[in-house]
Amino acid sequence: MNHRFITSVFCGCVIFLTSCHSSTVKISGRLVGSDCRTVYVEQETQLGQTVIDSATVDSAGNFLLKIKEEDETPSLYNLVCNAERIPLFLAGGDHVTINAVGRVLPNYTVQGSAESELLRQFYQPFVAGLARLDELASLSREEALNEEGLLRIETAYKAEYLRIKREQLKFIIEHQSSLAAVYALYQRLPGDVFLFNLDGDLIYYRMVADALEESYPQSPYLPLLASEIARMETRINLVSSIAETGYPDLEMLDMFGNKVRLSSLQGKVILVEFWSAERGNSNALNAELKELYDRYADRGFEIYQVGIDTSKQAWVTAVQEQRLPWISVSDFKGEASPALGLYAVQKLPSNFLINREGVVIARDLYGDALEKALEAQF
Repeated sequence: MNHRFITSVFCGCVIFLTSCHSSTVKISGRLVGSDCRTVYVEQETQLGQTVIDSATVDSAGNFLLKIKEEDETPSLYNLVCNAERIPLFLAGGDHVTINAVGRVLPNYTVQGSAESELLRQFYQPFVAGLARLDELASLSREEALNEEGLLRIETAYKAEYLRIKREQLKFIIEHQSSLAAVYALYQRLPGDVFLFNLDGDLIYYRMVADALEESYPQSPYLPLLASEIARMETRINLVSSIAETGYPDLEMLDMFGNKVRLSSLQGKVILVEFWSAERGNSNALNAELKELYDRYADRGFEIYQVGIDTSKQAWVTAVQEQRLPWISVSDFKGEASPALGLYAVQKLPSNFLINREGVVIARDLYGDALEKALEAQF
């Protein structure tokens, strides 16, 4: 039975008693003893922050902000006051109240959003821990500090770091189906180091992703978690593949759907070439490579060319029209391809020359420079 239809009919019939689910979010509250005169609400995305609304804090500390046309699945926003950001997970129809006495960030309370309240329980202790780490780091830079004092501070810093991680792990495990747990996974420590980015932490990412799929199946944060899990799994596999081959191994599909592993070319001189058919500037590059390939292929030279494309049709068409004779592969993830991360590729085209012993001996060689490097290998 169509639940949405029933809800619409019900709302229409009893509109004088109640109202349908609103997509507008209201954020109100009172800030007492704060010098904050203007508050903002901003949306947090991978690309940064975007201000959605602003409001003046009146003489009594009251304010009101609105977000229009918000989805029913909570998204991350920040309430900004004097450059301090209070993170909130908000969904359409939420009426959230935030109050604070004194400095806002350490003292605020939140009502009207269960996810935002969970986030507060996590975030305030985390921020306090960061402040303690900053304090210890400042003390360690004092010139008058002797070796014993420095060791004492370093020990305290390490203990505080481990305490933060233990507390956050506890929070994540206890609230794994919450969006607050996702937020906790992505927090950083001083020095821009991820709190949870070691290979052993993969289990926590998987745990949260599985739980979140049950509680918020439409959440936009699920694909982000999946991408992070894939990156960590690739890194773990990379450690094993480098030990075996001496270079990051790749396994991708050719135009016929066959898996081709880079390490299957072991013993040859290999050029790993990253390019994009969709950019439309590959003709000259591939024409030059074809001349070298014709000259050295019979002597043990092979090209493993990775298409950084999203359109299979554009890539296949380019490979066929240019009659590329070497191994052409792609995963059709474009700039999100894990292969780019494995080889730290920052621009296209880009290439890596691997000798018969499996050692990367050069990168980004073209024209005469590439020809001379190849000649030296035969």
